Amino acid sequence: MSKTPQQKFPNEIDGATDVSVSHRSIAVRGNTIDSKDLFSGIREIIIAHGAENYRLRLTSQNKLILTK
Repeated sequence: MSKTPQQKFPNEIDGATDVSVSHRSIAVRGNTIDSKDLFSGIREIIIAHGAENYRLRLTSQNKLILTK
């Protein structure tokens, strides 16, 4: 599948595409998601928001950092 330069895929970071895409379910209670369900053994997730991708990272001190 070819893509135009404007297209961005949620699993694409800085031009490198992760080919091991997996799907999972995350429980949402009201407007709350437990971070351990969100990260599920990994330290970083990518959040696609419109045309932009953001990185949500879990630090070694168990804090969250969101960057564009």
